[in-house]
Parts: sequence; C-alpha cells; structure tokens
Amino acid sequence: MRKSRILHCGKRQHRDAPVICVLVSNNEMLCSRAMHWRKNHLSRLAALTVLLSLLAAAPSAIALRLIAGGKTPHLKLLLPAQNGGRSVVCEELRQRRIVNQQQMNDRLRNFLLFDASERGCIELMTDLLSKGASVDARDRLGNTALLRAARAGEKEALRLLIKKKSNLHHQNIAGSTALLRAVTMNRRRTAEILLEAGADPNTPSRRNVSPLIAAAYNGNVRIAEMLIRAGASPELLDATGKGAMVYAAAKGYPRIVAMLLDAGLGIDERYAHGLTALMWAAGHTNDVPVAEGLITVTLLLKRGAAPDLIEDRGRTALMIAAERGHAEVVKALLEAGSDDKRRDARGKTAADLAANDAVRDLLAAN
Repeated sequence: MRKSRILHCGKRQHRDAPVICVLVSNNEMLCSRAMHWRKNHLSRLAALTVLLSLLAAAPSAIALRLIAGGKTPHLKLLLPAQNGGRSVVCEELRQRRIVNQQQMNDRLRNFLLFDASERGCIELMTDLLSKGASVDARDRLGNTALLRAARAGEKEALRLLIKKKSNLHHQNIAGSTALLRAVTMNRRRTAEILLEAGADPNTPSRRNVSPLIAAAYNGNVRIAEMLIRAGASPELLDATGKGAMVYAAAKGYPRIVAMLLDAGLGIDERYAHGLTALMWAAGHTNDVPVAEGLITVTLLLKRGAAPDLIEDRGRTALMIAAERGHAEVVKALLEAGSDDKRRDARGKTAADLAANDAVRDLLAAN
C-alpha cells in the first residue's frame, strides 16, 4: 500500500489528533485529521464530518479506519461505498424506511422519494414508486422529485422519473422548472436530458428568469449554446428588465455576447433605464478580469454598437466607464470616436465623472 496522503491538516491542530482515512480502490488512503476532538476520544459528529468530506474526495472508497496518535486502535469500521459513496447514503434511506415501516403510507413514501431522487438511489426509487409514491408529489416548496433530481444533477434518477411520466413543465413556488434548476446549478448533461425529453427552454421563473438568462449569468457557454440551439429566445427579460445580453456583457463573457448577437439580438437593444449592451460592458463589475472586460467592449464596437447613445441619465458608455474607473475601456471608446465633451443630464462630462488619475489622463490627452 502506498503511503497515506493527508488531504487536510490545520496548523492549529495537535500532532496527535485523530486521523480518519478512506481506503480507495487504487490501494491509496486519503486521510484527514478530525477538526474537533478530545484526547483519546473522537466524537461522532467530528468523525461524520470528516468522513463525508473524504467520501466526496474519494468516490471509489471501500473502507474507513480511525488512526489515533499515529497508531491504529482496536476500532476498525468498514463501509461499503461504491458509486461515489452513494450506497452509504442510500442505505441510510433504506434504514429510515425500515424504521418507519409500521406507519408507512404514501405521504412518507413521497418524502423518501424526494430524498432518494436527489441522491440517485435508483433501486429505492423504483421500489417506492411501485408501492405508491407519486412522481407528481410536491414538497413544501413545490418541488417534485424531478426538480430535486435536476438540481442535484442525478441523471439516472432523472431518466427514471421521465420514464414514469413526471411533468417536465411543472414549476415550483418560485416558478422554476426542472430545466431552470439544472441550468442554475450548471448541470449541462442534466439540462441536455431534459431538453431531449421535451422541456421548454423558454419557461421563466416568477422573477422572469429564463434558462438562457441563468446560463448567461453563470457564464456557461456550453449550456447557453445548447439552449439557443433548442430554441431559447435571447430577447426575454427578467423582472428587473435585464436580458441574457445584459448579464453576459456586464460580467465580461464575450463568447456568450457573440452567441446572442449571432442568434439575432439587436446590437443596440435597450434594456432597463435605457442602457445598451455596450453601456453594461463599459461599466462591468469589478470582479471581471481587465482583459475580458476589454474584449467584450471591443467585440461590441466591432459589431457596430453605437458609442454615443445615452441612457436615461444622459450618460454615454464613455461616461459610465470613466465613472467606474475602467481606463482600458475608456481608451477603447475614445479610439472608437466616443465624444468626451458630451454632458449628461446634470451637466457633467466624462472627465468630471472620472474615478481615477489614469482615466483623467486619458481624457485630458484626447
């Protein structure tokens, strides 16, 4: 067996703190020290916390053992954990069912179905459905088993529920469909399965967030492309008046911006408060890498975005970029011919709004 590899060991922990190890199929142990312990005693909570983290890191784990102070004590616990530790979770659900067998009814079966669906316990799901659990049952938030499986990315559970005629178009209390929940969690393959089964790519939530808007917000190029191919409309707006283009431009995702333009979205489309995609890109959020923000602005300018359009405060993209302190964007807009002498509704120019010396120097030199 190879030497054990320590995955986590806090600097403040004592050297003799208990260590929990998971033996994986390639004969390598993944280990972690217990976060909370008392000398010569490992609490159940600490053991469980470490175990769960290790099972997530070692999907093919086949055994677990406790090592205390560098020596293996008499306690040795073996846990079959095939399929990414899933059998451990599914066994817990099966035990819960056995414990509640005397008062078991369809309501309890539905609750178990919800849990089994988001954990991928296919055998248990099949048995529960054959005994009276319903694919149409909803939890307190209006989620069916399909919606819970979609959010968790449990593909086999999803296929089983679709085969059992679960409603692909059901919306929970928030108005989310299974497809929207999958997209929100970046579950590309899950979203693909739902689309292939006939899920509507344009059904929005109660906040009017469509799957494409969610994909653009996440910057997920592959999901956005898949949704557009499936017929998702780039023109839909959420409850705040923002569309997929706004989020892609403001968050610096040029590939999605290009994709939306190729899908037929107008380059100077107006959104809430009269803002255009160029304005949103020019005032991009601070977490956007400088290069990505500049690429997005340059792309829009090359595609023909008008640099001197104004929003409802009378400000242009140049003014917005100046106020945000994005010097590289200011330079690109000046080179594109943006008018730096223009004044907004309050009589201020881009120079008046400049957030830093780099922007002021560019404007002064123009």
